[in-house]
Amino acid sequence: MAELRRSDYFYELPPELIAQDPLSDRSSSRLMAVDRNTGNTEHKHFSDIYDYLVPGDCLVLNNTKVIPARLLGKREGTGGHVEVLLLKRINATDWETLVKPGKSCRPGQRLDFGEGVLKAEVLEVVEDGNRIVRFYFDGIFEEILDKLGEMPLPPYITHKLADPSRYNTVYAKFDGSAAAPTAGLHFTPELLKKIENKGVNLAYVTLHVGLGTFRPVKEDVITDHKMHTESYQVTKETADLINRTKAEGGRVICVGTTSCRTVESCAGEDGKVNPGSGETSIFIYPGYKFRVMDGLITNFHLPESTLIMLVSAFAGRENVLAAYEEAVRERYRFFSFGDACFFH
Repeated sequence: MAELRRSDYFYELPPELIAQDPLSDRSSSRLMAVDRNTGNTEHKHFSDIYDYLVPGDCLVLNNTKVIPARLLGKREGTGGHVEVLLLKRINATDWETLVKPGKSCRPGQRLDFGEGVLKAEVLEVVEDGNRIVRFYFDGIFEEILDKLGEMPLPPYITHKLADPSRYNTVYAKFDGSAAAPTAGLHFTPELLKKIENKGVNLAYVTLHVGLGTFRPVKEDVITDHKMHTESYQVTKETADLINRTKAEGGRVICVGTTSCRTVESCAGEDGKVNPGSGETSIFIYPGYKFRVMDGLITNFHLPESTLIMLVSAFAGRENVLAAYEEAVRERYRFFSFGDACFFH
């Protein structure tokens, strides 16, 4: 079937267009507004998103918080360097992690971080080569992590982040992500207040973003791709707000692919969002029928990624690739610290 091959989602991106640093003013990034029916584009600044929103609309924002999940330490016994990336918390002491180099960290290997402030032991190797690691410490784990950990920036960002708070949204609330819901990085408290004052509702969901979000699709036929799993929570208050918006004829506009995946995972056949928490591995690609989302604010995504497939499901592959090619010509900034699109 057409549009189900990975190569259908490739585009040429000059490496210099990959944004390495966040802008000093979050909302001054550029915004490309794309009409998903016609493919027509407009070039704006992100603060102009205000003009595209009308009273009765509902913005859905993901309030997950990125933790300083990258730990650099040593292997006990050999003193060899090791990097541990926290992916998913299992309980008070155990985490699913990505360990480099993995080969030298078999079950039983003990690790040391911060000269003994934090110790760990590899318990088992699980699917994808990830490791279950148990940590040993005195005090509060989050406080130790704040001292020893680094922000887990995506592999395509090579610059060191001067201000770690810039890899979190201004409304980040619940610890648990290994990557930022980057569409939300463009909002300032002032812009959100201005939008709210216009009569636009703000609904918050929580989806803890995993590093699987950057995992490339390797299979030629995209339906063979195994989607990563992420934890989410939708409160009754949020579900009611979204459902009321739809009932009253307002638009539900998701800020980011993570917000989209959350509400679509929680929606029933009737299009109503059900409150709850759990794990989702929803994979949205062309042919998918959206139950909730009417608009999407998102950044520019990697070629052949599940994220560009999701956007294509919403706005049409040809429209999306044409917009991306236009963004390359216009020298937009791409990926996590880059510019934004609004598909409406």
